[in-house]
Amino acid sequence: MTRATFATPDMVLLGAYAALTLAIGFWKRRRTHEDYLVAGRALGLPVFVATVVATWYGGILGVGEMTYRYGLINWTTQGLPYYIMATVFALTLAGKIRTASLYTIPDKLNEVHGRGPALLGAACAFVMTTPAPYVLMAGQLVRIVTGWALLPSIVVGVLFSVVYVYVGGFQSDVRINVFQFLLMFGGFIVALPIVAGRSGGLDGLMRALPPDHLKLDGGLGLGYVAVWFFVAIWTIVDPGFHQRCYAARSPEIARRGILIAVLFWIVFDLLTTATGLFARAAMPDLVGAEAGYAYPLLAERLLPPGVKGLFYIAMLATVMSTVVSYTFLGGMTIGRDLIWRLSGGPIERVTSLTRFGLVATSVAAVGIALAIPSVVQQWWAIGTVCVPAMLPAVITSYAPRWKVTPLWTTLCMALGGGTALVCLTSAWVRHGMGAEMSDSSLFPFGLQPMYPGLAAATAAYLMGRVAQGRGKRADG
Repeated sequence: MTRATFATPDMVLLGAYAALTLAIGFWKRRRTHEDYLVAGRALGLPVFVATVVATWYGGILGVGEMTYRYGLINWTTQGLPYYIMATVFALTLAGKIRTASLYTIPDKLNEVHGRGPALLGAACAFVMTTPAPYVLMAGQLVRIVTGWALLPSIVVGVLFSVVYVYVGGFQSDVRINVFQFLLMFGGFIVALPIVAGRSGGLDGLMRALPPDHLKLDGGLGLGYVAVWFFVAIWTIVDPGFHQRCYAARSPEIARRGILIAVLFWIVFDLLTTATGLFARAAMPDLVGAEAGYAYPLLAERLLPPGVKGLFYIAMLATVMSTVVSYTFLGGMTIGRDLIWRLSGGPIERVTSLTRFGLVATSVAAVGIALAIPSVVQQWWAIGTVCVPAMLPAVITSYAPRWKVTPLWTTLCMALGGGTALVCLTSAWVRHGMGAEMSDSSLFPFGLQPMYPGLAAATAAYLMGRVAQGRGKRADG
């Protein structure tokens, strides 16, 4: 898509959004180590909900593309599995995480499993928190607004999202998330009725959509849907969820906040999926990469001045909130969980190391965004490798009676993630990184890589339990 056209009201709104974002991001802040990393562990329920909702929902262009191409399967794969896993997280882990009063997942791994699993967990956490998919979308939106090439658009999007969190840390992140939360809902709530009215309403939608768009599997089969339920296990080991629970004022706020956030995600998914379906009905002729710009193209064709600007702000807010949060998490992972854990020193040193990590994370994200120009492929690949690596270690860290020795925990993590990575890499080598990864026939034994990864991790864990039991009997 080339540069969008904006009327004066649109430009005024976009300019106000940029100015207010910077003003809120740089607003006064406290400067202690705990303030910088977890906002003083003082997040109340409304703020906690807003920051969780805004952080977790960054893939707005990917949502538009998937809904345009395949219909309701977007909700079946990108919504429903995550509601279930987030509810499980809230009921089983959120309160325990807040009670632990740590900072990151590797902190907990170090406390329960030791230094080796903590460092391996930090490496996985860094991959999971890469903002690359959202950096790519931010760059695409900036390119549409400005008409610049993709690389400078990505760089500007990253700088705009990171400069204030570099200074203010998690406090700035949370304030921006609350602001973006209001904008992302507001823009879609205003735009959807106009889009629906100009696309023929519900009757016109039903007549215009291909039959497969109204099927929950989108015509892709239950096997493809099932993979995303496994990818959604990511929720249990997501560093963003854990950090926000650590920052909540109490365990009850962490539990209730996640459950309330699920309700907001359901509402926002209804708004975005409906908008994507109307985009397909109004513009059935999009081909190839154009589908990735379904929302911007819809705004160009159907939205009046002012509303178009507000809709663009909603898209930008949805993406930028996640870029901010994931870049900060990546910075914490590099600064605190890798460099500081390896080199030691006073705890106050972590702030400066986190700032270094912010820069390193931003540079890495730009490179990944340019190397893998598909948001859905990035989500899928990261979850496929990191979930098998992290899941057993994280679960047993909060259920220590089920843990195995540090050596077996490390092997479990390495075999789980390594097996998935080998299967994934073999397909990339033979078919290229642009191949359709939903096709299980591309992989060894016709299995999606996450399945052998989880199987390898489970086998290593069970062997560890057996070895541990024999050791206890020998000692007895």
